[in-house]
Amino acid sequence: MPDLVHGVAILGSDQPRSSEILTTEALAFVADLHRSFNPRRLELLEARRERQARLDAGEQPGFLAETADVRAGSWTVAAAPDDLHDRRVEITGPAEAKMMINALNSGARVFMADLEDALSPTWANVVGGQVALRDAVRQTLSFRNPDGKEYRLGDQLATLLVRPRGWHLDESHVTVDGSPISASLFDFGLFMYHNAAERAARGTGPYFYLPKLESHLEARLWNDVFVRAQDRLGIPQGSVRATVLIETILAAFEMDEILYELRDHSAGLNAGRWDYIFSIIKKFHDRPDFVLPDRAQVTMAVPFMRSYTQLLVQTCHRRGAHAIGGMSAFIPNRREPEVTANALEQVRIDKERESGDGFDGTWVAHPDLVPVAGGVFDAVLADRPNQKERLRPDVAISASDLLSVAIDGASVTEAGVRTNVSVALQYLAAWLGGNGAAAINNLMEDAATAEISRSQLWQWLHHDVTLADGRPMTADLYSTVRGEELARLQSGGASAHLTDAARLLDALVLSDGFEPFLTLIAYPKLAG
Repeated sequence: MPDLVHGVAILGSDQPRSSEILTTEALAFVADLHRSFNPRRLELLEARRERQARLDAGEQPGFLAETADVRAGSWTVAAAPDDLHDRRVEITGPAEAKMMINALNSGARVFMADLEDALSPTWANVVGGQVALRDAVRQTLSFRNPDGKEYRLGDQLATLLVRPRGWHLDESHVTVDGSPISASLFDFGLFMYHNAAERAARGTGPYFYLPKLESHLEARLWNDVFVRAQDRLGIPQGSVRATVLIETILAAFEMDEILYELRDHSAGLNAGRWDYIFSIIKKFHDRPDFVLPDRAQVTMAVPFMRSYTQLLVQTCHRRGAHAIGGMSAFIPNRREPEVTANALEQVRIDKERESGDGFDGTWVAHPDLVPVAGGVFDAVLADRPNQKERLRPDVAISASDLLSVAIDGASVTEAGVRTNVSVALQYLAAWLGGNGAAAINNLMEDAATAEISRSQLWQWLHHDVTLADGRPMTADLYSTVRGEELARLQSGGASAHLTDAARLLDALVLSDGFEPFLTLIAYPKLAG
């Protein structure tokens, strides 16, 4: 496509209705955001690398001395807008038309349309996601299956939130002054430009989820982006509201500070459980005392995960902010009613723990889980919109509580190795083929799944972990299991991208160094 704005180049091919999204005015808006804030973004990414080097050298993270006054203060965040007051059940999924329609119609109070981990960022998906969001805001979104079945929005819709990609990612299909644009600013800016005024006209606002933050300074950057965007678009300050996913171990030490930086635009915090587990492995990958057991054994009931979630509730409620619980990723399987019944019982237990701890709402990945999660929170909340009045003065969490990851009786098993290999292969193959929300073993998996799987394999291999049956975890064992699982999946007629997925997984697991994000090396390998 020809340059529409000075210094801005579109390298991706023309997509259906892209002319509605990639307009001169919209591109000028996102280019302004990029030129204004990308230097700070790059500085913060360099600060991440410097912090990682200190952690590798043995630094122990903790609550920041320099922000003690923020934690001790009596401030609160801005009051929630009316349509974010009651968030007892939230559903998530990629910004794709069919899934968005099902989610918006699901009966959940909130729907998070994902441009991040659940959306494989092919250029077609990135542009198509913005088209679908634009239509959803105007309530004209529809979808027709190849078999002729049509999907349309109903009368009662969930409140829409959008998750842009994280600060660490670029959008290589668009360059500004010769360099790739920040994927965060591209995703956020396009949605804001096309939809902020329309959302306001409909009595709501532009609401977001912010992923992968590692410090309050990264939250400050987002807040400054919000202020400039609202100013440039002529909408009132505070129209933007953002919920931050606390899905890194470093952010867990700065929850007060993150809320403070976003206080005029804050909509609370969410316990992003899967990325949180990955973050612990990543940040302490060189430390043998941070080796985790099979993923299935790292439940929300283990001590370090309980500490993290209870501190989140206490922090949010002290500041008048919503605390939103973690994802239940189960997908009901109508062909296996017993499996489904057992899984729904586990979902119920999970949500009872969250509602009992004081969470104001929770996440699910499938419409069939909305009644289960909703029933649990209805029993606790009744006609109250939330339970922010539960301040949890009984909670006293120390730095060591967040960092003590030992789990009594836990182990690494061959089954755990096989599961990680199989899930990583299946998800990477789906992602490379353009599907970022893959149904695997009755779970709706996104990129966090592959991150946990590949990082655990790397961790077990590089720390010479002994399996429960006494065998050492070696490169040969990994290669044998990988070969067997690859052959099994290929014999079952699985994705054509499995061979590429295996090469990518090998590169991630067998590398001497630890890759901070698989997406950083996987982006160039996408199908388009």
